[in-house]
Amino acid sequence: MSSTHGPRPIAIIGGGFSGLMAAEQLLRALPADRAVLLCERSRPFGLGLAYATTNPEHLLNLRASQMSADSERPEDFADWLARTPFGTEERRGIRETEAGTFAARGLYGRYLAERWARVLASAGDRLVPLSAAIVDVEPVSEGFVLHGAGVPPRPVAGLVLAMGNLPGPTVVPSRYRLDPWRPEAFGALDPARDVLVIGTGLTMMDSVAALRREGFTGRIVAVSRRGLLPKPHAAVPAGRRPEFTPEIRASARQLVAAVRRRIAAAREDGDDWRGVIDALRPITDALWAGLPRAEQARMLRHVRPYWDVHRHRTAPPAAEAIAAEIRRGGLVVRAGRILAIDAAPDRAVVTLRPRGTDRRERIEAQGILDATGFSRLAETDDPLLRTLLARGLVRPGPFGLGIAASPGGTVVGPPHHAPIWAFGPMLRGVVWECIAVPDIRDAARHLARAVADELGHRRAA
Repeated sequence: MSSTHGPRPIAIIGGGFSGLMAAEQLLRALPADRAVLLCERSRPFGLGLAYATTNPEHLLNLRASQMSADSERPEDFADWLARTPFGTEERRGIRETEAGTFAARGLYGRYLAERWARVLASAGDRLVPLSAAIVDVEPVSEGFVLHGAGVPPRPVAGLVLAMGNLPGPTVVPSRYRLDPWRPEAFGALDPARDVLVIGTGLTMMDSVAALRREGFTGRIVAVSRRGLLPKPHAAVPAGRRPEFTPEIRASARQLVAAVRRRIAAAREDGDDWRGVIDALRPITDALWAGLPRAEQARMLRHVRPYWDVHRHRTAPPAAEAIAAEIRRGGLVVRAGRILAIDAAPDRAVVTLRPRGTDRRERIEAQGILDATGFSRLAETDDPLLRTLLARGLVRPGPFGLGIAASPGGTVVGPPHHAPIWAFGPMLRGVVWECIAVPDIRDAARHLARAVADELGHRRAA
């Protein structure tokens, strides 16, 4: 049914992977007279930042067999890779390893683009794509009115926030700031002068690959608080799911100790630590939710950085590329705290306090890439999120990481207004695992059911 008739549509803000998954599931769960309005401000629908890259060295962090966008067909992406004819350059983005097949993110973007085209064609006028930046959400009696740049106001019944990772403020002086997602200028960098990357995680690895792809041959210095690098995948199956006593479940320290004991036992049996970590995946959200608030804070402060590099691993070819850079001196990884970034006439001057010391060091760089990843909600530069915060329609969730919401995604806001939902990275702090493709895909299905139930209840009332 046309979106101009019948009940007001549900709006999804964010047209990347999260938005595509939400749209697909809502179209299945909602009645045929309810349309879905999908709003994306800048990129092709379905891709977002992550999957719009064309660099074949930007590999997915999960095996192809784990990247299906269809929970009912777990091998959908792997099957797509097998049956799709690729050119020579695209074929370079498929890496067969002992740990499994890893594909370039650009190929995954092509897979999602094809899926988006099918969803759009089958939905007819029930799915309305809107290429516009939504800058304000006005509460009204029967929902909200969306206000976007250059488009008429759009009345909607409810709102789904599917905006992916929160963009945050940067402390890098603008004239020395390099955008890891806009690598065109990297080839003009001076190979005799350093480039600094803030962060040593997966985004840092992408940044190094982009710098090399664009022809920069100089030294790269990467800095983070602990200097931790993501671990590579290996051909290791998940172990047996552990059982923890209530006493262990109530303490971050005891949980970590119990996991370490299991890893030690696995090593004694000749098994790999990866099997222990992967066996925890089905219960990590429950473990997180069961911890008292103080223990959650302890987990974030002391455990999360180590968990992330062991749980959110990288493709073996990407890990080997970083290891090779370190061996030859092309990449230097430092652990420490950045105290200041100052702009000199022809360079940025960074003051670093190395980890475990009180001394200060100076790093000079011709350019700086911010690869720190997530921002806290209150720090975001996103105009719509700042407006939602100012209106009181959303508020920071646990530890300020994401949006305050139920684990199912219902946003905690003022009473007596239309519903807002959030999922994926928007729920960091509410849930422990919410950023990987399988997490987002499955969360979209559960969210769509909750949206359908809520709207059905309101309609019947």
